[in-house]
Amino acid sequence: MNRNESMIDVSRFFEVIKKNLIGIIACGLAGVIVSLIVSFFMITPKYDSTVDILVNQKSSNNAMQFNMQQADLQAINTYKDVLKKSVILTPVLKEVRKRDNYQGTLDDLQKSIKITNQTNSQVISVTVTDKNAYIATDIANTIGKVFTREIKKMMQVDNVTVVTKASVNTKPVSPKKKLNVFIGIVIGLALGIIIAIIRDLRDTTVKGTDFLEELGLINLGVAYHISGNSRNYRVVDVIEDADDNSEMHRRV
Repeated sequence: MNRNESMIDVSRFFEVIKKNLIGIIACGLAGVIVSLIVSFFMITPKYDSTVDILVNQKSSNNAMQFNMQQADLQAINTYKDVLKKSVILTPVLKEVRKRDNYQGTLDDLQKSIKITNQTNSQVISVTVTDKNAYIATDIANTIGKVFTREIKKMMQVDNVTVVTKASVNTKPVSPKKKLNVFIGIVIGLALGIIIAIIRDLRDTTVKGTDFLEELGLINLGVAYHISGNSRNYRVVDVIEDADDNSEMHRRV
């Protein structure tokens, strides 16, 4: 495809967009409406809460303290793994079921937990997401309490501290309404453009004589359509007669 053909294709594309602009905008607005309905009425809001836990070992010897810190950093992945094991979550589940009437299973509890850790940091952040902001907070704090108790027995770590307790966050983390609206309008506009292009490609109506040049044909004339119900025209009969002098006369 040469440059001229490319320019023609682009100009045709924008012509189709301009011709169907109202329909495309309508599709975009429909996408926004659908995304708002889904966000406000079909998706249950979820809330999260985070507890921060510090795990380190104490030593009176400065050199030993440094070595212990390095060992704790290397053991972070182990702590993160332990936090999602049943040895920690089973007693947590038992407590929150009794205290908060939590209805989830052990598998649901594991899926609701996200554990993060900054590079070269001994602080582990445990974030719990739930449909109830208060239950999410209680689960997070219970995990912190159970972990500080159990990890000392399991790994003989003498210093486990809850640095920051989880607090109630009543601002939902999902659904993300603004993001959903943006996605809705993008999908709506894209769908509108696709429909407009498909309709244009399927339209085989001849709208002009320019296509004759593309086919290499010569335009011999144009026949206009006249409605069968129209009375604004006359039928003309042309009759040719010859007179005595053999001259041709035309009578209407």
